[in-house]
Amino acid sequence: MNPILELDNVHYRYPGQPDPALRGASLSVPAGSKVAIVGRNGSGKSTLFLHCNGILRPHSGTVRVGGRPVTYDRCSLLDLRRRVGIVFQDPEDQLFSASVAQDISFGPLNLGLDGEEIRRRVQVAAEMCEITELLNRPTHAMSGGQKTRAALAGVLAMDPEVLLVDEITGSLDPWMRRQILAIFDRLVSSGTTVIMATHDMRIARGWADMVAVMDAGRVLATDRPDAIFADRNLVELITPEDEW
Repeated sequence: MNPILELDNVHYRYPGQPDPALRGASLSVPAGSKVAIVGRNGSGKSTLFLHCNGILRPHSGTVRVGGRPVTYDRCSLLDLRRRVGIVFQDPEDQLFSASVAQDISFGPLNLGLDGEEIRRRVQVAAEMCEITELLNRPTHAMSGGQKTRAALAGVLAMDPEVLLVDEITGSLDPWMRRQILAIFDRLVSSGTTVIMATHDMRIARGWADMVAVMDAGRVLATDRPDAIFADRNLVELITPEDEW
């Protein structure tokens, strides 16, 4: 299957930092796949995600979406962020409108869609995330799990081809975690590619169909979960021995 997203030898150093955050990271993601990105804190997972939808620009190397290199003019970035959506670890980083409905409509509004299409997208995204009863609620007056689903709905309303999810399941209770994974499964069944950065090895083992292991700004390996977790050296990098 052709890759929907590729990073080729990407290097990046944050201003003022002595060490690079990415050191030649390369990754190829097949369209319609479920991918778990695993690695210790500081391994480069979040920085890699920020390159995938153009928030960060590599100092060297190339990011490609649908086989085409990413370009960084304003029009191209707007299209990229429509195609590649990202849900951050903390939903507070994404929820800023007065109500949930207004927040979900923000992305489609910026695409210049008409009012009827915006309302349709808000309704579809809210139904998918099971928050239709929250549409008129102030964004600050929700539980953590509700905020996570509202932030996710705001990204889904853009109808992305690729969904990047950065560590959002770690603070959720087991019931809510299952609900979120079920949403991702439905998205993949409809053709969306879902890439999740996670410390939860249960998700990497049981949900993903491909696992990428990161360490020190590099992607060390990508393979099926059973192959990754059969490699003792890789497992030692990503999880304590008592969790194998």
